[in-house]
Amino acid sequence: MSATAGQAQTERSLAERLGFKPDQVVQEIGFDDDVDEELRSSVEAVTGNELVDEDYGDVVDVVLLWWREDDGDLFDGLTDAQVPLTDGGYIWLLTPKAGREGHVEPSDIGEAARSAGLTQTKSVSAAAEWSGTRLVPPKARK
Repeated sequence: MSATAGQAQTERSLAERLGFKPDQVVQEIGFDDDVDEELRSSVEAVTGNELVDEDYGDVVDVVLLWWREDDGDLFDGLTDAQVPLTDGGYIWLLTPKAGREGHVEPSDIGEAARSAGLTQTKSVSAAAEWSGTRLVPPKARK
């Protein structure tokens, strides 16, 4: 345990590398048995908040969207995920890596994101089995 504590002081956590910040409210959509528990725990540790579920009734800073190929229409999922976002909020779309069951092609992600009015700003290896794509909605018009 002390080795992990030592690493935590010298290395940025998964959540910090993904840009999560203290006090953010993060809504998790698409939770299932296959999600990465280390990433979930890291997000909660950095934000200082438990992840809220799909039934949360207020605005959120970030949506953590776990998505697999057979989860339905990605455009619909991304459109729904934008609803609770506060101004300046964003979506982390997490999909199984290439070669894993449920993998979503990057071209399908790009097409669905564009159609939903989202801009892709970053793609990363988010966890051992998951790729992450950061998607940002257009700035609110005043």
